[in-house]
Amino acid sequence: MATVGIVGGTGYVGAELLRLCAQHPLLDVAWATGTTGAGTRAADLYPSLAGAYPDLVFEPFTPARADGLDLVFLALPHGESQRVVPELRARVGKVVDLAADFRLRDPAAYEQWYGEPHQAVAQLDDFAYGLPELFRDEIVKAEAVAAPGCYPTAAALALAPLVRAGAVVTDGVIVDAASGVSGAGRALKPTTHFGRANEDFTAYGLLDHRHTPEMEQAIGAQVLFTPHLAPMTRGILATCYARPVAATSTDALMAVLHDAYDDEPFVTVVDEPPSTKATYGANTAHVTVRHDPRTGWVVALAALDNLVKGAAGQAVQCANLVLGLEETTGLPLVAVYP
Repeated sequence: MATVGIVGGTGYVGAELLRLCAQHPLLDVAWATGTTGAGTRAADLYPSLAGAYPDLVFEPFTPARADGLDLVFLALPHGESQRVVPELRARVGKVVDLAADFRLRDPAAYEQWYGEPHQAVAQLDDFAYGLPELFRDEIVKAEAVAAPGCYPTAAALALAPLVRAGAVVTDGVIVDAASGVSGAGRALKPTTHFGRANEDFTAYGLLDHRHTPEMEQAIGAQVLFTPHLAPMTRGILATCYARPVAATSTDALMAVLHDAYDDEPFVTVVDEPPSTKATYGANTAHVTVRHDPRTGWVVALAALDNLVKGAAGQAVQCANLVLGLEETTGLPLVAVYP
């Protein structure tokens, strides 16, 4: 049994971590923190957690609380993890961070896309990029992992095998992706009011969304990324476009995905266009690819649950790897449907 703490347990990702840890046979949550929610019972903020955590109260974060734990999850807003990681790394064996603070290898890229200098540059090399299907070898040797964002996870799962196989050109790649409203977090924003988001579909972050460099790093290609907000609670659907390097076919491209993922428990190569509903609540992703002989484009698609495979589930998957546990332990393979 591994004892873990959750820093930032009051947000949607923190709540999802608590849900997944509750059904994990080998992870025991010692505490969870909240900034604005400190002093609040988890069961009051999230009634869905009442059965598993009847007595858990969110507490203020104190680094000393990490002493003696096996692992700490960080589910903080972007920019906050780098302020606590240096001291935390001295107190706990393993850290899995769900923010963007340690995903980018180049601190100059972080400053360019996040608008402020990185405060813990010396820690960057300690972190493995936490997308197991593509970077497992680095994760299993690491003590600190930066779990990727939901959009980069979907885009990388769809495109990275094609790039690595030399099947598509690595410049001018287009990622068109839509997310459910939960991807914006629990804090209320004008764009996530029910009356604003319901029956609407809108693009945002045109040309400069901060997940762009992370996608480029994970995929190994130049990316033009356009995100969209969809009127649903959970889910990511990424539709990606690239030019083939040489003459190809749908069958040849599908074979690349099958070679990459047929032995992966959480990624399924599907023949039909993937559906977000088919991954709802599960740590799974569905991917497919087509070649259009008429226009010459390659179209690769991925669907996943932004709170599970796109965040908390992937973090638990990485925690299993760094703790030496079976990678699939405690993680749902079957989605909630309908």
